[in-house]
Amino acid sequence: MTNIRHTPTAPTRAQILAAGERIDAHRHDDHQIVYAGSGVLAVTTDAGTWFAPGNRAIWVPAGTAHAHRAHGHLDLHLVGLPADDNPLGLDTPTVLAVGPLLRELILAYTRDPDDDTPERRRMLAVLRDQLRASPQQPLRLPTPADPRLAAVCALVHADPADPRTLAALGAATGAGERTLSRLFRREFGMTFPQWRTQSRLYHALRLLAEDTPVTTVAHRCGWSSASAFIDVFRRSFGCTPGTHNRRTPPGR
Repeated sequence: MTNIRHTPTAPTRAQILAAGERIDAHRHDDHQIVYAGSGVLAVTTDAGTWFAPGNRAIWVPAGTAHAHRAHGHLDLHLVGLPADDNPLGLDTPTVLAVGPLLRELILAYTRDPDDDTPERRRMLAVLRDQLRASPQQPLRLPTPADPRLAAVCALVHADPADPRTLAALGAATGAGERTLSRLFRREFGMTFPQWRTQSRLYHALRLLAEDTPVTTVAHRCGWSSASAFIDVFRRSFGCTPGTHNRRTPPGR
């Protein structure tokens, strides 16, 4: 990342981003919780891209250079926490599950950022407790360092429905299957099938945010049927694609 803007204080606020809109690379001296009330949020650093639908939030530690991108109409909610207030004890970006109570706390806390009443401070204390209890989720697409790995990842990202095996993708890019398999485990900590599923889910979320029909999303992202896609989506996000796609933005 180049031209990284430094904003010492991480803002607490709610704002709307149009589909495709970005917030360029920047960093804070504070921690930040980033949540999408509607649409799909992607947070990118040099290490990769973390993505979150409406039942997930992204923890961005203090000092982390990052950029935001909206997929679909994005109701963005930001909660800043001082650098010495780290209820999660995490020093890398992380996706967290957001239950109904935590969701309502984030929405309420960001509604009036200038409010400094005792009631709002108590709200923040409960919000921090809920964060500590939130399970972490492996919703990340790491940035490949090895050029052989990068070439294969680029092919899959360009066409998520590409059915080729790792051996065939390696043949197309001039790398051996064993070498690539080793690189996936070493750099990403996952197998090629696991990474490809993550990639396909990311593309699926982007298409759903654009109101693409579920069956179309399934085929464009490489699933053999809509039912197979729905099963993987439910196991990954705790809801069906149709339910996710019908989320109502706050205030609408």
